[in-house]
Amino acid sequence: MQVVGGDQQRAGRGEASGRALVLHPVFHGEGEHGDRRPEERLSEAVGLALAIDLDVVESVSEPVTRPRPATLFGEGVLERVEAAVAALEIDLVVVNGALTPVQQRNLERRWNLKVIDRTGLILEIFGERARTAEGQLQVELAHLSYQRSRLVRSWTHLERQRSGGAFMGGPGERQIELDRRQIDDRIVQIKKQLSAVKRTRGLHREARARVPYPVVALVGYTNAGKSTLFNRLTAAEVMARDMLFATLDPTMRLIDLPGGQKAILSDTVGFISNLPTHLVAAFRATLEEVETADLILHVRDISHPESQAQRADVMAVLTDLGIDPDADGRMVEVWNKIDRVPAAEREMLTLRTPAGEARGLAVSALTGEGCDDLKRAVAGILGAGRQDIDLTLDLADGRTLAWLYAHGEVVSRADDDRTTHIRVRLDPADIGRLQRRLREPATFATD
Repeated sequence: MQVVGGDQQRAGRGEASGRALVLHPVFHGEGEHGDRRPEERLSEAVGLALAIDLDVVESVSEPVTRPRPATLFGEGVLERVEAAVAALEIDLVVVNGALTPVQQRNLERRWNLKVIDRTGLILEIFGERARTAEGQLQVELAHLSYQRSRLVRSWTHLERQRSGGAFMGGPGERQIELDRRQIDDRIVQIKKQLSAVKRTRGLHREARARVPYPVVALVGYTNAGKSTLFNRLTAAEVMARDMLFATLDPTMRLIDLPGGQKAILSDTVGFISNLPTHLVAAFRATLEEVETADLILHVRDISHPESQAQRADVMAVLTDLGIDPDADGRMVEVWNKIDRVPAAEREMLTLRTPAGEARGLAVSALTGEGCDDLKRAVAGILGAGRQDIDLTLDLADGRTLAWLYAHGEVVSRADDDRTTHIRVRLDPADIGRLQRRLREPATFATD
């Protein structure tokens, strides 16, 4: 039984609600051929458990040479876990993998406690973190889809251990006792509500398109530092903590870029490996901004030993959503947390250009290092289609002059007694807006 120190993992955190054992099944070939190593998978599972304040008193990896249909694990593993449960007074076992309903029930009977798998754990986190009405609907839909084939009291243990604070305020008793017909009816109802929410989001998107400002979406593996970077770039106060899935609900803010440009920056839910397909589908609406974004910033924790594997996971989820940012060139990699990288290695980051990593910017969202360069790079990419126009304006027309400075980049300006001759660089959409403001058409610069 390979043990990863649970005491060190929870150091510095307050007293948690339930004593948990995290169990990672190691299948044949795991960790080979560039795959994520078992110890990293186990560490991530512990992080997920800590994210909902479970008290992880033990975390172990156990080999699964031949998966058992009834219990997944062999008899030896069952006995070792049973002994650990008794010795450490464990309340809950978290299996870092997918369990069938039969396997879950059999393990609960064998160990005489609650067992949840990776999907159940992630749903529990989502249930705690979702704040908007849309996010809560998405969580409930994913939960019902997951529970439909189980219809067992699989959430009551966590609610008892955590004083009813789990999953959207404790719906376990209410939802789990519903029969399949009632669950199906509720799923239909939620989908109708989400369709209405989607229409509203579409109207908001159309309104933004009329402004218009380009949309820049942050994506990345959970805990890569997206929200910290979002706060750094926008001076916002979005929840940003060193934990998995700190952000679930999409957040958007206007951001000022060099040269007078403005853009809408969107923070999104973090991705994670082995996220169930139905869960990805349930949260598709929260990622709609990514699908329509003008630019995608893929934030990576470059200090993480599994950074490359995490990149592959993010790209896989984007592909599932029908997004191929590598194909249309609208994705830039942001190598975050360089403050955690030794100075000698940090200098080498600019030389890391294997296939798929040619467009990367090294930053520290925590200290601000490299963030000004990132803003300039974003402005350069978004402004690639900008055009220079020449204008002659009355100096008394302060409103138009203020608009030009707010929306464009003033390249040159020369004033005489009554007029100003100005050359300004604008986005095509802003040129159209300017033409509607002026009595006479603007002249495009030719030199």
